[in-house]
Amino acid sequence: MEKTLKILNETGLHARPAGIFVKTATQFKSDINIIFNESSFNAKSIMNILSLGLTKDAEITISASGPDEEEAIAALVSLIESKFGEE
Repeated sequence: MEKTLKILNETGLHARPAGIFVKTATQFKSDINIIFNESSFNAKSIMNILSLGLTKDAEITISASGPDEEEAIAALVSLIESKFGEE
């Protein structure tokens, strides 16, 4: 299962939202990846997420495969769409 969306935070996916993203992703049993610039990265690794250098309006695809893939995608999409609580 996949969902494509844009990063909405003005400052992109910096340390605080990246940490929240990874913490949320690790709560699920499914394998979760972020696809960016045609490469796939483990969404449960803070180093992977930070190394992407995702800025505002960067388009990513969240991919999940496993027993709770739908819930995982929904939770991670919700985080991004809420701008991780930032304004």
